[in-house]
Amino acid sequence: MNIKFFDVHSHVNFSYFDEDREAVMTRMKEAGVATITVGVDSASSKQAVTLAEQYDNIWVSIGLHPMDNQKESFDPQDYADLVQHPKVVAIGECGLDYFRIKGDTEKEKKRQEQNFIKQIEFAIEYDKPLMLHCRPSRGTLDAYEDVLSILNSYFKIHASKLRGNVHFFVGSVAVARLFLDIGFTLSFPGVITFASDYDKVVASAPIDMILSETDAPFAAPVPYRGKRNEPLYVKEVVRRIAQLRKEPYENVREQLVSNALRVFNIPSDVA
Repeated sequence: MNIKFFDVHSHVNFSYFDEDREAVMTRMKEAGVATITVGVDSASSKQAVTLAEQYDNIWVSIGLHPMDNQKESFDPQDYADLVQHPKVVAIGECGLDYFRIKGDTEKEKKRQEQNFIKQIEFAIEYDKPLMLHCRPSRGTLDAYEDVLSILNSYFKIHASKLRGNVHFFVGSVAVARLFLDIGFTLSFPGVITFASDYDKVVASAPIDMILSETDAPFAAPVPYRGKRNEPLYVKEVVRRIAQLRKEPYENVREQLVSNALRVFNIPSDVA
């Protein structure tokens, strides 16, 4: 297939797309859009793999979101068969989400940390990159700080295998640098088309260390704000990245596809 855009994080496996998924996929195919559709627990990870088997422009990340299914604990046995599938290219989305914590904060943080560590070790065992979810408490960078602390403890021992991408990056330039220093890429969503908070990060990060995403069906970019997001709209994210970096659109578009293929070890001949 001819990949012109790569949305590295979407949820086209979610029920938001049940009524018109085939039309969404057709629009993607016609525009040359590929995506990694992301599981948030065991069930949605299995759904994502089933979907990827039907389309040659879909790959999969499997894992347990820190908040979306609080009844499930990460059990490597639940994912042992899935991780062997050729379309599975990452583990997650996993990490820490402090934004929505209610009740016993310390107990919840510990629960999230335990699940995150299990997925780091699972990713290292199977030599897969991590798809990180980090959402700090309002007005802080606490989740990023704690994720970095955990990752650095593994980086010292497993530097050759510990790698991944920080999905929906909304941290500072300084935090971005800390992730870049351990080889993690940063992916930017449609938020950058209507908020200027992350302009400096987008403009200053090395071009070979950034990726484009939609997080569809959430956070649609301009001019689709307020509507359901879909992978096709990653084109607007790529356009904005090029504008912020003051670099030729075609150069940026090609580089972002190349970056995605490299980070997720997708054979270049598919592009």
